[in-house]
Amino acid sequence: MRFSQLYAPTLKEAPSDAEVISHALLYRAGFIRKVAAGVYSYLPLAKRTLSKIEKIVREEMNAIGAQEVSMPIIQPAELWKITGRWEDYGPEMMKLRDRHDREFTLGPTHEEVFTQVVKDELRSYKQLPVFLYQIGSKYRDEIRPRFGLLRAREFIMKDGYSFHDSQESLNEAYEACRRAYSKITERIGLEYAITEAASGAIGGSESHEFVSFAPVGETNLLKCERCGYSSNDEQAPYKGEYTKNDDIEKPLNLVHTPNVKTVEQVANFLNVKPSQIVKSLLFVGRNGFVMALIQGDRELNVEKLKVHVNDQSLRLAEPNEVFETFNVPIGFIGPVGIKDVRVIADHGIKYMKNVVVGGMKQDYHYVNANLSRDFSADSYTDLRVVQAGDPCPNCGAPLIGSKGIELGHVFKLGTKYSKSMSAMYMDQNGDLKPFIMGCYGWGVSRTMAAVVEQLHDEDGIIWPRSISPFEVIITVVSIQDQNQKILAERIYKDLTEKGVEVLLDDRELSPGMKFKDADLIGFPLRITVGKTLTEGFVELKLRNQIKPQKIRVEGNDVVSKTIEMLNNYNPHKKV
Repeated sequence: MRFSQLYAPTLKEAPSDAEVISHALLYRAGFIRKVAAGVYSYLPLAKRTLSKIEKIVREEMNAIGAQEVSMPIIQPAELWKITGRWEDYGPEMMKLRDRHDREFTLGPTHEEVFTQVVKDELRSYKQLPVFLYQIGSKYRDEIRPRFGLLRAREFIMKDGYSFHDSQESLNEAYEACRRAYSKITERIGLEYAITEAASGAIGGSESHEFVSFAPVGETNLLKCERCGYSSNDEQAPYKGEYTKNDDIEKPLNLVHTPNVKTVEQVANFLNVKPSQIVKSLLFVGRNGFVMALIQGDRELNVEKLKVHVNDQSLRLAEPNEVFETFNVPIGFIGPVGIKDVRVIADHGIKYMKNVVVGGMKQDYHYVNANLSRDFSADSYTDLRVVQAGDPCPNCGAPLIGSKGIELGHVFKLGTKYSKSMSAMYMDQNGDLKPFIMGCYGWGVSRTMAAVVEQLHDEDGIIWPRSISPFEVIITVVSIQDQNQKILAERIYKDLTEKGVEVLLDDRELSPGMKFKDADLIGFPLRITVGKTLTEGFVELKLRNQIKPQKIRVEGNDVVSKTIEMLNNYNPHKKV
């Protein structure tokens, strides 16, 4: 490919809405262009990289016996209503109606469709297991699309589903996919971790995430260096000890707290510690309001709350909903005297005394509120977000925290979908039983962004060889110099014949602009054909190399050295 023919509009400045480096660099380097919030076009360089990611994913999935199919993007509401997820999935689901007023969704995931497809075809245990997957676009109506491709409304994803007649068979497929995902991540060239994770609206008994390390990642990782335990903060259970407060209960007191709403504001106004405050968070679900009580110095784990109340549709109540129902602004809601609301408390609430809670009246808080005497909870559970420094649930050592980007997620679904959709097979005894299922997702477009977050410098992207749009760029310093042009063409031809993907920069631009574009786009290796040609040399420079190497232009020296340097290229290390 010649750069003069390539559509790769590079820019000096990042777009004003770029919050993370991957968004800025992919935009500047001519990979993506924004169509709407969270919706992007992929230009030729991006398509080449995405195709390589898909190829790696496809090869590793095929290697474990998975078969590729293609399912429709648009899905009828009836399927989702059968499984109860039409409401459970929440407002992120893009819903629409056709001209006959029938309800559909643009698929955020495909559990129902895959189950529907196989339910009338797989009839016997002799046909199992079956592992199917697809690679295509998914749609989620993010309330706030951000971070470019990391949280988009339209994105490319690989989703796979396996069907089994036993838990042992599911376990084998699950482990095979975990190994395949490890190979995918390693072939792409990312530093990553495998963590326990919450199943969320997908459901199931067990799930794990594949997470690439990145400081901007929205996944909070927790790891124990003593025993190797690893989880994200949505899934990790709190196993710390609770300190019982033996203070004498004081009289309940309603205190005027004008314009004081947040924990920090209340603590400062009343001169108390945040740990003496109980946060009262109101949620709305399919069965009405739910109030969650958590210590003021801890963060509420919404995923744990959803699991406890068995309602994935649960969401924070809007301020207007709270005021219309309780005639109290949201910052002053509390458990004392509240009616017709299910109250769920963190275990730690049982050990507190003389706490501060909302006064159920504008500009007022209760001081010295006590459980049982002044308020009650319908049930108790672990509602804490586990943090770095909290004890490991396995061995008790302090957990270490880091951040990452979720790339892949594997789930043991069990019979969640097959039971509700009556997807049955006949076992060896002639009995009908629901399929036991697994689910396996991988974010293809997100992977491209995750690589940039992990591999970049002040000059631009540093692509791993495995997914770089081109492996080598040949930069001709002066396209008018016939000697430079002829040699560049020869090297281009020789490398191409060796199977190396080469971009020949034959543009009539200044050398500085060509070098900047090469670094910005991030090709693994640059061959510069320029002034040193008069001495019989060209310059070879890896993208992560500080100084170029002079290679003599004799025989096959340039080609052999190029292949050698590419084979030893490690984008994570400066050389």
